[in-house]
Amino acid sequence: MEKKKIGFTIGKFAPFHKGHQYLIETALKEVDKLIVVVYDTKVTNVPTEIRANWIKKLYPNVEIKYAHNPPSQYGLDEKSVKIQMEYLTKIMSGEEPTHFYSSEEYGASVAKYMNIVDRRVDNLRQAVPIRATKVRENIEENQKYLDENVYKEYKYYDNLK
Repeated sequence: MEKKKIGFTIGKFAPFHKGHQYLIETALKEVDKLIVVVYDTKVTNVPTEIRANWIKKLYPNVEIKYAHNPPSQYGLDEKSVKIQMEYLTKIMSGEEPTHFYSSEEYGASVAKYMNIVDRRVDNLRQAVPIRATKVRENIEENQKYLDENVYKEYKYYDNLK
């Protein structure tokens, strides 16, 4: 019997945009189960649960896990990777992922640490040429990359600053 393919991805999803959707849709075609880990972040006022709900509304089949109070140390250096991976391993406890989906360089570190497939999706941003940073810089100009509900809720919370 073939082992069940379990994929996962991580992110702030601040905001959740069409590039994230492309990644999730790609993963859903390739795995039996997909877990999306939504990280707390200070880059937006939108609560983690609201950002997770954006994903759940569009993709009810994905399983959401929350990364509350993540380590503040980021980077691809050995120490940062170790800190982040120990944290992520606790969140993924009880799961047996086979694939890690991302569009970022850290995908290699996560996959190597967990001894799973590094599945990079559109890392050159050719299929969907957007990053959340760009959306945050000018949400009106990049509205076309957002689901209507995401746009409205993001604007609401953004205006609370």
